[in-house]
Amino acid sequence: MPRTERRITETDILPAVEYALNRKRLRTEVVALKRARRLAVGPHATFHFECFETMWLQVQEMLYIEKGGAEQLADELAAYNPMIPQGRELTATLMFEIEDPFRRARILARLGGVEDTIELRLGAHVIKAVPEGDVERTREDGKTSAVHFLHFPFTDAAIAALGDPAVEASLGFTHPEYGHIALLPPATRDALAADFA
Repeated sequence: MPRTERRITETDILPAVEYALNRKRLRTEVVALKRARRLAVGPHATFHFECFETMWLQVQEMLYIEKGGAEQLADELAAYNPMIPQGRELTATLMFEIEDPFRRARILARLGGVEDTIELRLGAHVIKAVPEGDVERTREDGKTSAVHFLHFPFTDAAIAALGDPAVEASLGFTHPEYGHIALLPPATRDALAADFA
């Protein structure tokens, strides 16, 4: 099926008993896949670049843990299918990981609108993140969520730049309270470039 039409459907979901029997192996395989698709930026932010397999595992895990059956499946598909990249985009879950709850609340209170300041740079190409429109992630009081769902729309030229190791690739924030940037390591670039192959 073309990547532009890739969606998890009911036929992709393993029955509960079959998933339970194979859970350890399946989780190990996807965790290995996720390793190259993870990028820390600054002291608190981690981007997890998603794909069909990572979202499929998320749906299976939710069904395994919550045991909601067919009724739950519809909700999980509606929640996670939008995060499967469709052709000319990358998608990512951004998590601000701060263990201490008081410190977390204090930091997130200063990061209002951070979801609108994320840029993937590939040489001269600047790809601004587009937040998933499911809910507003920054509250009226200026506090942002610890989790954001993002889309990065690509042009053909940007896709070519991602696959060219001679082009510098970085991901970062232009937020005044979180101005951090990280270079994409080769393994991450290769994994993300493969999404467009």
